[in-house]
Amino acid sequence: MLKDSKIIISLRQLWYYIFKILLKTSLFFMTKKIIVNGKENIPKKGAVLFMVNHPNGLIDPLIVTTNNPRTNYFLTRAASFKKPLVRWFLNSLNLIPIYRMRDGVNQLNKNKGVFEKCFNLLDSHKALMIFPEGSHDKRRTVRNLSKGFSRIVFGAIERNPKLQIQIIPVGISYQDPSSYPFKVSLNYGTPILANDFYKTNFNHSDIKKIKDVISDQLKVLSVHIPLTEDYEKWIEKLNSANVDFTKVDEVNSMIQSNTIIKKERKINLVRFLRPVVLLNSLIPWLLWKYVKNKITEFEFVSTFKFGVGSLTVIPFFLVNTYIIYNLFSLKSSIIYFSCSILILLIYSKFHPTPSR
Repeated sequence: MLKDSKIIISLRQLWYYIFKILLKTSLFFMTKKIIVNGKENIPKKGAVLFMVNHPNGLIDPLIVTTNNPRTNYFLTRAASFKKPLVRWFLNSLNLIPIYRMRDGVNQLNKNKGVFEKCFNLLDSHKALMIFPEGSHDKRRTVRNLSKGFSRIVFGAIERNPKLQIQIIPVGISYQDPSSYPFKVSLNYGTPILANDFYKTNFNHSDIKKIKDVISDQLKVLSVHIPLTEDYEKWIEKLNSANVDFTKVDEVNSMIQSNTIIKKERKINLVRFLRPVVLLNSLIPWLLWKYVKNKITEFEFVSTFKFGVGSLTVIPFFLVNTYIIYNLFSLKSSIIYFSCSILILLIYSKFHPTPSR
């Protein structure tokens, strides 16, 4: 029985790493560039809680997971787990449902089991990822953090006082999350030892202290424009100046000093390839246009675009390759497939990413 259990765990880990490689490959073709800073701050072992800002739907956890050496477990909204097949798939990738008021008051009791699972994961020195803002939001700001994470961290320490938990704030900033290709920066912050903030019978003041420390780091690790009446004016000014939002330090410095440095708009040297890319991906592109009209939340545009592209573009190339092989020759089919991949690669890596 123990041997069977170990085999199942090994198979699950193998599936996780295979899927991680597939995701990383898909993201490579979907992105112009993923800039990763502070990776050396990630502990190689021990209990870790990654605290990530949340501007871009399901793309955010994919970006973090595929650029992180740890095996991550992460909390996501329970509404995604309704269908049995989807629930099995998400569970196999270490996603854990968290229930909110919108899921129904009677569902909130299930969070007790969710917290227990989080306690056990941290006690087993695993890495847990959460989005403490509570929901996604395209606005370039760090919102107030919910206190749910403190219940997880302090609850785990309360159960095992010897357990040390490192909290790593993680900032994500996109140039334009809805564009193809998109450019993103991922910044890992300085580890925060949660035990330094824990007290027996911890209260609101203790929670506020750790929230403030994490929030302060997130405001440095990602582009942060305070949500005041001037927010939209700042966005308009920065977009007009063609700033690169993935250069987080530079943009935040402009905001703090109230000085905007205008950048020259980059010339699109691969514009001529757009018709070729669209024609060679006609069915996936038409499917995407259909799906796009069904999306009601802007933050999910990039998620669905990634999903449609990942599931359809390469299969479409393979079907065309097979047709060319049957109509012409093996050599012709190999040339077609190789050129299709090369053109896609050149377009994604050299196409400029606009501000938005």
